[in-house]
Amino acid sequence: MAAYKEIVTKAIIGKGKKQFQNNYSLEVEKTPTTVLGCWVINHKFKGYKSGEKVGVDGSFDVNIWYSYDNDSKTTVVNKKVDYNDLFNVKIKDNVDLTGDTDIIVRTLKQPNCTKVSTDGNTISFTVEKELGVEIVGETKMKIAVEEDEEVWDEVEDEVDDDVLKDIDENVDTNFIK
Repeated sequence: MAAYKEIVTKAIIGKGKKQFQNNYSLEVEKTPTTVLGCWVINHKFKGYKSGEKVGVDGSFDVNIWYSYDNDSKTTVVNKKVDYNDLFNVKIKDNVDLTGDTDIIVRTLKQPNCTKVSTDGNTISFTVEKELGVEIVGETKMKIAVEEDEEVWDEVEDEVDDDVLKDIDENVDTNFIK
C-alpha cells in the first residue's frame, strides 16, 4: 500500500492570452499626401497583479513615413504609445492567491501596424498585438510514496585466483627509484 505526501512547490497556477487591436492618431505639421510605411519598434512591457486581474503596462514606438507636397517630399514622424491592458486570467482550482506570486508576460504576436489613414493633418493608425500571461505561485501536490526500500544488488568483482597470482608475480614493488 502506498502512502501519500504533500509537496509545496512553485507552478503555473493561471494562464491566458489575449489579442488587442487599438486605434491611435497623431497630428502632423505638413498635410500628408500618401502614407508610405508604418513600423512599430521598441516594445517594452511589465505585468503586475491587480486584485483578481492581471495588468500589463507597456509602451512601443510607432514610426510613420509619409509624403507631402503632392508626393514631392517625404518625412518620418514618430510617437511613443503607452498602454495599460487588463486580463481576466483563469486560476486553477484550489489555489491561494494571497501568497507570493510572479507574473510572466510574453509577446505571442509583436505589435504590428495593420491600417493607416489620413484626414487633413491627422494620421490614424491601428496596432494589433497578442500577449500571453502566466501566474506562477505556490501550490500543493499529493504524490504516492513507496515505503518499501529496494533490495541492493550484490556486485562481485571479476577477479579470480589466476589474476591475483599474475599481479603478485609481475608488479615491481620498487617502481619509484
